[in-house]
Amino acid sequence: MPIISVQNLKKYYKDVKAVDDISFDVNEGEIFGFLGPNGAGKTTTIKMLVTLLRPTEGTAKVVENDIIKNPDKVRNNIGIVFQEPALDDRLTGKENLDFHARMYGMKKDKRIERIKEVLKLVELEDKANNLVKTYSGGMKRRLEIARGLMHFPKILFLDEPTLGLDPQTRRSIWDYIKNLNEKEKITIFLTTHYMDEADFLCSKVAIIDHGKILVIDTPSNMKNQFGNDIITISCSNSELCLESLKKEEWVESIKMDNSNIIIGTKEVEKKLPTIVKLAENHNVEITSVDIRKPTLEDVFLHYTGRKIREEEGNAVPERFRRGFR
Repeated sequence: MPIISVQNLKKYYKDVKAVDDISFDVNEGEIFGFLGPNGAGKTTTIKMLVTLLRPTEGTAKVVENDIIKNPDKVRNNIGIVFQEPALDDRLTGKENLDFHARMYGMKKDKRIERIKEVLKLVELEDKANNLVKTYSGGMKRRLEIARGLMHFPKILFLDEPTLGLDPQTRRSIWDYIKNLNEKEKITIFLTTHYMDEADFLCSKVAIIDHGKILVIDTPSNMKNQFGNDIITISCSNSELCLESLKKEEWVESIKMDNSNIIIGTKEVEKKLPTIVKLAENHNVEITSVDIRKPTLEDVFLHYTGRKIREEEGNAVPERFRRGFR
């Protein structure tokens, strides 16, 4: 039985469909990723699943508890790390963890033991008695993850866990997430707009855009649909090239991105002479050719017709933007 089961979940704000009739399951022990741009409905979905927002329609079960009928039971089984920092920087790391554990009614002996465990897990034992205001951004994020684990949740929700961190710290946080998934045997539900993050961390990914889920699969299966390689071609007449290449049987997928033609195929080296010949037959000049392995960026482009850009979130009205991400 899935540890999270979502059925026809909707959240509307007047004429804006933040989450538009989505259904999916998350299996126990998975790292499940919601991949999409700002304004896609990722954070709104999480807020409904953790019982902070009531759905307009539909429902979900989290650890077999209905999010509408049994919100308290849902909260007892989950940990949450939101985008916005929620630590008290006037307290030490240990004091932040202790306060959180008290809120969940943990007894003193268990609190002391668990604080040691989670600090070790995120490698902050030597900073336990330092004020949080002295922590770096990466250390604060690790402490927030540790806090979310204090009460032994069965599911940990991470909303854009590496947003605003430098590349080295981001990779470090990835390792901690992988480690706690394996050591704590905990299911992780994360949102992200970073393709590499979803690819590295997630056993399953749902691409969401404009409140709708477009596809759910493993990252490898998503990328494999484009063949073994991606060829990006720039030429003097892209539309003519595109129409000609669409007729070739060996083309597994083809898409126009601005003036570039993006083709998915196998054994790409054997196809290059054919591409050159087609161009010559139509008096088209090829100006550049790039060959690489497919990425989740290609998958997103295929389903949405565009790439993820952070500034897309600016199109969302300010009064709704916090709940949409």
